[in-house]
Amino acid sequence: MLTAYDYPIAKIISQTSLDGILVGDSLGMVVLGKENTLKVTMKEMLIHLDAVVKANPPQLVVADMPFLSYETSVKDGIRNAGILARHGADAVKLEGGEEMVDVIKGIIRAGIPVMGHIGLTPQRFLRIGGFRILGKREKEEEQLIRDAKALEEVGVFAIVIENTYADVAKKITESVSIPTICIGAGPYCDGQILVIHDLLGLSDFSPYFAKKYVDLKEIIRKAIEDYIIDVKESKFPSRENYKLKES
Repeated sequence: MLTAYDYPIAKIISQTSLDGILVGDSLGMVVLGKENTLKVTMKEMLIHLDAVVKANPPQLVVADMPFLSYETSVKDGIRNAGILARHGADAVKLEGGEEMVDVIKGIIRAGIPVMGHIGLTPQRFLRIGGFRILGKREKEEEQLIRDAKALEEVGVFAIVIENTYADVAKKITESVSIPTICIGAGPYCDGQILVIHDLLGLSDFSPYFAKKYVDLKEIIRKAIEDYIIDVKESKFPSRENYKLKES
């Protein structure tokens, strides 16, 4: 899986064999320049989800439920998940383990598939002490396993495991029968997901677990500089770039 937030990228992804797209609330940081994901709104999620869905990708499209769209009550969670589904999401993803079981149960009962998310849950970075790797302490590891089992029992179809120790993610994966998808949690999950801006080299900051497959930032910068030179030297627009009204 990869994230996508707009029509052009989703259109490119639609021509690949990628399995799934996450319209992640990470858009707040990598697209909108926010300092964290807490400031992302439902309105912003819907704008970007609409753009991705318009590309008509064959991949599974999962939409993140933003902060406070589901934590406040089961009713709020069902309503907001329903809005995302109406806008074209095939499933929703929400953060949390045992404490989110009632909300997840309600959303699934309403007919909307749910992907779980445990480990480093960015919407809860204040509570867990920042953006840190989880699972070092035995109690943390045990809680992660309990969370995964609770999510499986309530009916999620897959679980994202973010930024845990690889051997802990391995134990979590072995403890459940549903697919696990790692981001910064090693090679032992059933799948992997990355923020596409990290993969393309467009991020200002990439976490240690991301891999840059191309440096698009430098390619784009060079293209802009080449354009500036062409304009200043009257090489653009050239004859093929404009039309004359024939007399």
